[in-house]
Amino acid sequence: MRPRFSIQVKETPATVLEKFRNQKQRQNEYRISCVDSHIFISLPKEKQHFWSPQLHLEIFDNQPQTEIRGFFGPNPTVWTMFIFFHVVVAVLFMVDLIWLYSDYQLKNPVGFQIGIALGLIGIWILLYIAGRIGKRKGKPDMKNLYEFMEKTIL
Repeated sequence: MRPRFSIQVKETPATVLEKFRNQKQRQNEYRISCVDSHIFISLPKEKQHFWSPQLHLEIFDNQPQTEIRGFFGPNPTVWTMFIFFHVVVAVLFMVDLIWLYSDYQLKNPVGFQIGIALGLIGIWILLYIAGRIGKRKGKPDMKNLYEFMEKTIL
């Protein structure tokens, strides 16, 4: 869900950070936030959609070079919501399995619990498909963010 990459550059970490700070002042095509050795690049609010990605870069000083590790991810709010839904489905599935096992041991009918388990599996599959669709919709923006990062660094 969150593609990662690593780049080696010959400049110091301070120089790389300064390049992004300068770009922040010079352009308004992307939003850039620099915090310590972390850089966050995203689209401006008016260009964002639900699946818009952001690029998180972390700068490491590996003498004599600088390593830039980056990964793409959705808006943190969207990511948190997605993880929350996955956890809720997993917890409900486990509760249902315990209920199913209890009724099975008591020789009670278990058809309803099996139906709930299948429904939860269906919901998990839908969440997975939605995540894949979102990743595909965000791919052009990911490419643009990566090209902007490359243009800034090089």
